[in-house]
Amino acid sequence: MNDESQNKMGAPTPEELREQVERTRDELGQTVEALAAKADIKAQAKGKAEAVKAQAAEKTAAVKAQAAEKTAAVKEQAAVKAASASGQIREKTGQAAELVKDRTPDAVLEKTAQAAAQVRESAARAGQYAADRTPDPLLEKAGRAATAARANRTPLIAGGALLIAILLIRRGRNR
Repeated sequence: MNDESQNKMGAPTPEELREQVERTRDELGQTVEALAAKADIKAQAKGKAEAVKAQAAEKTAAVKAQAAEKTAAVKEQAAVKAASASGQIREKTGQAAELVKDRTPDAVLEKTAQAAAQVRESAARAGQYAADRTPDPLLEKAGRAATAARANRTPLIAGGALLIAILLIRRGRNR
C-alpha cells in the first residue's frame, strides 16, 4: 500500500479494503481458471487432436498432389515408350517383309502373282454369284465389311502375299 491509500492513522479505509478484496478475488479467479484449464485433460486432448487432424489433412493433400504429379509423369513416359515401341514394330515388320520379298525367288514371285490373279478372278466370280443369290440385308452388311477391308487393303494384301509365298515355298520344298 502506498501513503495515499492510508488514512491519517495509517490503516486502510473500508473502501480501500473492499477494492483490495475485489482485486484479490479477480486475481484468484484468473488463477483458478488457469489451473482448471491445465487440469482439464479432456479439453487439452481435444485441442491436440484437432491440431493433429489439421496437420494430417495438410499432409494428405500434399501426398495426393504428389501422387497425381507422379501418375501424370508415369502416364506420359508410358505413352512415349508405347509410341517408340510401335514405331520399332512397324520398322521391323517392314524390314521382315522386304527380306521375305528379297529372298523369294523370281519364279515364286511370278507364281504368286499368277495365283493372286487367279484368286482375284475366282473371288470376283464367287462375289457375283453370291451377290445374285444373297438377300439385300446381308448384302448391306457384306458391303460394310468390304469397305473396312478396303480401308486396310495394304496390310491384308501383304499378309495374303506372305501367306501364299510361304505356302509355295513349303510346297516346293516338299517336292
